[in-house]
Order: sequence, then structure tokens, then C-alpha cells
Amino acid sequence: MTRPRLSLLATALFSLTAGAASADTVFTVSSWLPPSHTLSMAQKEWCDLLEKNTTGKMKCNILPRGVTGAPGTFDAVKNGLADISYTVHGYTPGRFLYTQMAEFPFLGDQSEPISVAFNKIASKYPQFDQEHTGVKVISYFTHGPGIVFNTKHPITKVADLQGLKFRVGGGMVNEISKKLDMNVTLKPAPESYELLSGGVMDGTLFPAESTESFKIDKIIKYATTFPGGLYNTSFVFMMNQAKYDKLSAEEKKAVNAISGETAARIFGRGWDKVDRRATALMQANNVTITKADAKFVAEVKAKTAPLEQKWVSEAEAKGLKNADKVLAEFRAEIAKASK
Repeated sequence: MTRPRLSLLATALFSLTAGAASADTVFTVSSWLPPSHTLSMAQKEWCDLLEKNTTGKMKCNILPRGVTGAPGTFDAVKNGLADISYTVHGYTPGRFLYTQMAEFPFLGDQSEPISVAFNKIASKYPQFDQEHTGVKVISYFTHGPGIVFNTKHPITKVADLQGLKFRVGGGMVNEISKKLDMNVTLKPAPESYELLSGGVMDGTLFPAESTESFKIDKIIKYATTFPGGLYNTSFVFMMNQAKYDKLSAEEKKAVNAISGETAARIFGRGWDKVDRRATALMQANNVTITKADAKFVAEVKAKTAPLEQKWVSEAEAKGLKNADKVLAEFRAEIAKASK
């Protein structure tokens, strides 16, 4: 090897070593979704912002694959297998109650305002964080409005849902689908392609984004949208509590500065962008898109209304006082954030 080539190699190695050494704190970051998914990209955007704001003193080491599947992610972060990640509350049934507030029907048409409002209300009431013992909540957020997709026929009324098998992600969407007498199976989103392409399932409940992310845009034939969404899915973006506790006061300040609303907007804005792109892709693939009419919406509202009262009762029994007012406050914040 010639001297110039040795010199270049040495320079490259020194640069890599120096780059790693210059970071005072490195977070191990995990994602159970592909790097191209909007949530993985939003997580990276947050990491890049942290690195920029601390001039490289705090960095993220984003793992090439998740340390566990989606349902195990909360405990993986809690137990220190990863320092930072996100998860769906509904993937661990029975564990989270308060966050179901963000999953009711007809809340809003975009992820960003719902996420901002969700994070604001959840941060205001300590009971929400108490359900997340063992992790430091960076932000709460939701995906975009939930849509009914299937491979068989248009769905224009509740009766059209009968006789079809649907994949759902858990949480309030599971309860909503039961109220609509749907035949549902609880499965993580990444399994959707296999379930639908193999005919094991006839449909799925998803935001628009997921048709592209999970490559089912050419399998799905029919979509029914609802004003404000049929449902939303609540997420938490989080850090291992022990890792956070070990940070210096200055480092905590840097993390806190881009937590809360800033992080909620990063995730929500990213989701809205891919929802728009996926809707255009569905149209290009000739998916029949039906907008639920007033009669269909009224039918759904009548069947799902008891779920809100049930949540209010259970949330109050668990310790959230005046849960009905908290829910009303949440809706008011969504309206404010949507302007």
C-alpha cells in the first residue's frame, strides 16, 4: 500500500474515532419499523436535532434493527435494552388506560394537531406519566385518522362490515370494532402484508400511511374514510429512566428542550406528510375510496358512544378526577391546534 493511501486510511480512522470521542453521551436507539418508515425517520430527526443543539456532545446510535418486536418495546426501554424508542400503547392490552383518551372516533383529520393536544393534556395530568413508570416520557403522539380497508367490497354502512375478518392493532380500536360487531384479530402492523396477501384476513384498520409502509397498497381494493377518523392510535416516545437520571443538568435541559410539543410535532408532521402521499398512491392504484355519509357516521356514533362513558368511569376509578372534563379539554385543544 502506498503512503498516500495509508495516510488517507489513517485520516478516516482518526475522523471516526474523534467523532465518537467528541460525544459526551451516546443513546442507543431502537425502532421496530424499517428505517424508511415515518416513525423511524421522525425518531432520527429528533436525534439529529439533539446532536445539532448540543454541537455533537449528545448523539444517537441508531441500531440497524429493533432490539425486540413492537409489543416488547416498552419493557425493552424500561429494562435498558435500548435507551430510546417508541411504541403503541395498545400492543400491551390492559397496561395503559388513560392514553385511550386519544383513540376515540372522530377526534380530528390530522396527526399533528391531535398529537400536540394529546401531549399537552397528558403532560398536564401526572396520572398519564404514572402509567409509564420506568421510562421517561419524551412525548405522546398519535397517527393520522383511522380508515377501514378491505379486499372484498365497498363498506357504506355498519352491516357491510359483517362477514369480513379484520386485523387491528389493539387498544381502543379493538373496543370500537367489537361495538361494530366486527370479526377482528389483534396483530402488530408489520404482519399485515402476510395476513392480507395470504387471505388470512380480509381487511385491516389503518391510517392511510400504512398502506404504503406495509406494502399493501396493491392488495387493498376498498377504503372507507370517516370525518375525524374512525379511531386513532396512541404512541409514546420514551427514554430509559435510569439513563435520563444519569444525565447532567445541562444534558437534561437539552433533552427537555425538544421533548413534549416539539417531539409531538415532529412525529405528527411526518405522519401527515406520508398520509397525503399514501392517499395519492391509493388513487393511482385505483383503490375505491368511500367517504362515510352522515347516516353511517351517526350509526357508528350511536354504537361507540358508550365507550367514552366507560373510559370516564374507569379512568376516574383509577385516579383521574373529572375524566369527562379532561376529555372535553382534550377535544378543545385539538380544535385550537387545528386552526
